[in-house]
Amino acid sequence: MTDNRLGSAVSPYLRQHADNPVDWREWGPEAFAEARERDVPVLVSVGYATCHWCHVMARESFSDPGIGELLRQDFVAVKVDREERPDVDASLMASASAFTQQLGWPLTTFLTPDGHVFFAGTYFPPSPVGQVPAFRQILAAVLDAWTERRHEVDANASAIAAAIRQGAEADRTARGGADGGGDEPRLPSVDDVRAVVDQLAQAEDTTYGGFGGAPKFPSAPLLEFLSDVAADGDARASALLERSLHAIRASELTDADGGVFRYATKRDWSVPHYERMLYDNAGLLAVAGAEQARGIADFLRDTLRRADGGFVAAQDSESTIDGRRVEGEWYRLPLDERGRLDPPPLDDQVLTGWNGLAIRGLAIAGARHGDAEMIELARGAADAIVAGHLTDGHVSVRSSTPRGASTAAPTIEDVGLLAEGLLELALVTGELPYADVARTLVDDGLAGRFDTDPVLAAAGTATGEQPQTAMRSGTVALAAAAATLAALTGDESYRAAAVSLVADRAVTGTERPLGHADALGVALALQRPSREVVVVASDPDDPIRAAARGARRPGTVVATVTPTQAADWSAAGFTLFESRGRLDPAGYVCHDRVCALPARSVDELTAQLSA
Repeated sequence: MTDNRLGSAVSPYLRQHADNPVDWREWGPEAFAEARERDVPVLVSVGYATCHWCHVMARESFSDPGIGELLRQDFVAVKVDREERPDVDASLMASASAFTQQLGWPLTTFLTPDGHVFFAGTYFPPSPVGQVPAFRQILAAVLDAWTERRHEVDANASAIAAAIRQGAEADRTARGGADGGGDEPRLPSVDDVRAVVDQLAQAEDTTYGGFGGAPKFPSAPLLEFLSDVAADGDARASALLERSLHAIRASELTDADGGVFRYATKRDWSVPHYERMLYDNAGLLAVAGAEQARGIADFLRDTLRRADGGFVAAQDSESTIDGRRVEGEWYRLPLDERGRLDPPPLDDQVLTGWNGLAIRGLAIAGARHGDAEMIELARGAADAIVAGHLTDGHVSVRSSTPRGASTAAPTIEDVGLLAEGLLELALVTGELPYADVARTLVDDGLAGRFDTDPVLAAAGTATGEQPQTAMRSGTVALAAAAATLAALTGDESYRAAAVSLVADRAVTGTERPLGHADALGVALALQRPSREVVVVASDPDDPIRAAARGARRPGTVVATVTPTQAADWSAAGFTLFESRGRLDPAGYVCHDRVCALPARSVDELTAQLSA
């Protein structure tokens, strides 16, 4: 008999484990209090609902009654959804790096009742495979260390926790300017940022495209950095970006319905790892060409979109065919044959931050390619998130499902990504309410209004948001949104905050760009002369609106509004729009908010933009 407590969980990943013969608990102070009372270690297993190897370990080990009994007797077992609790995942990942550099999910960690990691790994098989021990062997070794060498366990756990605290303190010091203290941060120079393209060119796989060997990831933040440098006039970056996008578009990584898989297991982009994440597809939207972007938008609309307009987190790699759970088989069928089988299930979490990323990607792609439906999809997601996850303009819910809202606290990922997405949508549509909410979110983010997880707070192991390779960082998104607000309002404190948020990450990125490419792009924009473009036209099809599409580049903010909208923005404190509604149509090209005479035609606007 088990005391598994996951049956009422909101997270779809936790609910997948509700029938395990394991006494699973959810993450929280209660689980650690139980471990303290029983004086046993805590097993924390981290994964997510569409993770193939998480499914495998669940079938092999967590469905084994014998392992369930071992865990019941000698451990407190805790399940964590990394999508629901990215702060917990980040902390445990940082600790796990002391034991392995092959980090990923499932993440298997062992903690003291004080919340300090003393051993960690990833997937463990039911029987030894090469140098990888069986999960039972791991449990036995951990239990032996706990009972026979407790002083070593405590010493190791304390040392790792101390290293985590030091790293977090260094990060806080680097961000001191955004918090109102510390030395003035320094951005890398434009030349240093552009020199990163040389590193990427050397890392390019000139045979198959992309970067490095197997496995191959789409790495949307890296591609967006190349897009930024290309828009800044670098032809090498433009060519490298196009080759990379073509490799993704023409390979097995892109499904027949337009959606993009998480990564390819082979160097030639073949044999995908078949799960499809919202963040990969949303990130690629910001850089993809018209055909590729349209395919991704179709996938978001047809597969991940809920009835209310919000997007769920992912689609699984596995499906059930002839009574068996198999990976990838459904995706390998032609599109016209898939309908006779049940599709792979969805991770039905709606995540605030990930939806912000989708709103941004759809708004950028819709404006760039003149695709009104993409903008409508962005608007639908924005309305759903604002209505369901915000209270009085502040993020109150990180994750929700049809079963309710998670108790996990919102993070900087939610605030930063949603703020940037809403602001991008506001600039494309001219709709002030999105900008008003975005400004509130930026203010919240800069004020650091986030609740630290109580277990991490007590353990002193909260790391804050870590650099990421697969999706845009909430910290970087917050900086980008703040920089945009500086251009729209004239409030230079927003720009100073943006510099503080990205300076240290960008400097690191000049040497190690993979995890910091997004910061490099924002740093480039902050170093470039500020240019603001406002197009005023009542007719949504006026060609002067289309003429502004190509103006987007680092350091440039582009807004399209009607005369009435311009007056509304001005009245709300967005001073860039003052007196902009008098002429219709008209384009205003400004440098550091000093504007040239209004352009009344496409030719005049084009000439000013090219000057």
